[in-house]
Amino acid sequence: MEREATLCYPCAVGTNEAARGITDIHIHVQPLAELRPGVEEAIRREGEGHLEFLRRIEEDPSLLLAEMDRAGIERVGLVNDVSPDVTGFTEASNDFSLRYAAADRARLLPIAGIHALRVRDPEGTVDGFIESGFVALKIHPPHQGYAANAYLGDLEALGRIYRRAEERRFPVMIHTGTSVFPGARSRLGHPIDVDDVAVDFPRLPILLAHGGRPLWYDEAFFVARRHPNIVLDLSGIPPKKLAECFPRLPDLGDRVLWGSDWPGPGVRDFRTNIDQFLALPFPDEWKDRVLRANSLALFPA
Repeated sequence: MEREATLCYPCAVGTNEAARGITDIHIHVQPLAELRPGVEEAIRREGEGHLEFLRRIEEDPSLLLAEMDRAGIERVGLVNDVSPDVTGFTEASNDFSLRYAAADRARLLPIAGIHALRVRDPEGTVDGFIESGFVALKIHPPHQGYAANAYLGDLEALGRIYRRAEERRFPVMIHTGTSVFPGARSRLGHPIDVDDVAVDFPRLPILLAHGGRPLWYDEAFFVARRHPNIVLDLSGIPPKKLAECFPRLPDLGDRVLWGSDWPGPGVRDFRTNIDQFLALPFPDEWKDRVLRANSLALFPA
């Protein structure tokens, strides 16, 4: 089943016209052959032909770039979730991401997945990510089976990851909120755990992914507002509900990043999400910064 082209903003198609500065910092393109059956079934429930469409995207980066062009998106963050026990994705997905991003490194920004229970050399692994060209790394507590602040217990490797990333000013994206995939432990996605991380690593750039959706919006806003080293990643939250979930969202100023979580559950195309965000009753100038300048400040072109 072919996907319908969506209208661009402002109704232009083509790489040059699409390069208008919009960054979607949170999408997923990973090797689907690694998917565990329960996750694959969840993707299939998104509609007939959806998984097959994603397989074509995986095989050909030009198809993703075309989708971005149709939506008026200049750059995307290719987020990796290393969680073999839940999603099936292993560290091999990082190698895939680097190869995929090589199709257009100006527009495809690879974000490495790291699993603190599996890493043998935390410092060397973080250094290797930076030297290889990744722009950030991703921790996923509900899928990886430990809290974002588990270094306060016996998970020493996690603290070493944060420390090295802080030393290198290398952004760390932390999943907050729930997960619908089989085996995920959603209680580990509570954003208050990231409060400890921000306290203990105050110079570490932290992306608070998903804003605690759908259970902990107030807690996520509190943590983001409290700590200047935290930016809020809006991915995975229905944009038309953002004003309800975060009525004071503009109070965070420049510390909000646009993200869609495409092609996650309920996220069928880039353009619909952008249009819904632009329709929110927030200042237009602030919305424009969320779509463009804020990500460029953290991830320069």
